[in-house]
Amino acid sequence: MKNGKVYLTLQNGKQFTGKRFGADGEIIGELVFTTGMTGYIETLTDPSYFGQIVAQTFPLIGNYGMISPDQESKKPWVSAYIVREKCDEPSNFRCEKTLDEYLKQKGIIGVYGIDTRELTKIVREAGVMNAAITSKPLTDFSEVNSYVIKNAVRSVTCGEVEYFGSPDGLKVVVWDFGAKDNIVRELVKRGCYCIKVPSFYTAEQILAFDPDGLMLTNGPGDPAENVEVISNIKKLAGKLPIFGICLGHQLFALAMGGSTKKMKYGHRGANQPVKNLETGRVYISSQNHGYEVISSSLQGVGKLTYVNANDNTCEGFDYPELNAYTVQFHPEACGGPQDASFLFDKFITKIEESKRNA
Repeated sequence: MKNGKVYLTLQNGKQFTGKRFGADGEIIGELVFTTGMTGYIETLTDPSYFGQIVAQTFPLIGNYGMISPDQESKKPWVSAYIVREKCDEPSNFRCEKTLDEYLKQKGIIGVYGIDTRELTKIVREAGVMNAAITSKPLTDFSEVNSYVIKNAVRSVTCGEVEYFGSPDGLKVVVWDFGAKDNIVRELVKRGCYCIKVPSFYTAEQILAFDPDGLMLTNGPGDPAENVEVISNIKKLAGKLPIFGICLGHQLFALAMGGSTKKMKYGHRGANQPVKNLETGRVYISSQNHGYEVISSSLQGVGKLTYVNANDNTCEGFDYPELNAYTVQFHPEACGGPQDASFLFDKFITKIEESKRNA
């Protein structure tokens, strides 16, 4: 079925006709778009995209091929991948294979030749919705309408404890809710000994490692679904320095009595501006999330530190009394930008201060 006709049907009935690449098959997922001009390798392998059909707004994808060291995890997590134009002749000295070859090898359905500009405008106006990729025009919408992403974190977390870096370094437990590999790389680069543990680990199991700090990672799905994790975060808050990123930011807020809600179409891409409320400085950040923390729900609990300069949504919170801080954006962004990488340095400083004051 190489380059065969394929149909993308949205939950609202809108249908696009495109061509196949990657793996054959049919699938239903939540349709989202991302605006990154580069970083498609990182996008494909980011566990936060679990259960989602991802459309790239940038028109040409695959021009530097697939490069395994640039992956953010061991496999792709997108349900399917939509591009305007795929590149079959990539040019890069690090290139190992084409995008088409990679998707075929990994069993991921690809669609090209679709007007991604029109598709993006629909999602921006109507909001994120479910969609189906089929070989024939869709007539029965029952499965599309009923599709829900469930057990997302449990589906992407590691199955066992993993260790990274030198045992002589600061001991940081990385609580894996769907962690991008570059979170660990950034910590190891700063001399940390990282102990990555599955999402289902309890507060007691984490404390048994006698860690110097705790990292709450990114991940997919509805944060409120993770009831047990939220309960365990409550037990850990205030016992050691904590840094939360993306889903980790949302889960910590929920543990503090805050609330979250689903956004109309989320923030996905490498060009999201976040404003530091204390200094007024704006940073360009990489983001990938469909839920937001409602900052007003945390009044009297912590301090709002960052907001999105486009829509004023919550992008960061500090909890000084608990020696914790969290951000919605990705300071470890490997595809760039790296404006906010200093937040890892802040984490190291907090750990060192905590050890001195112990």
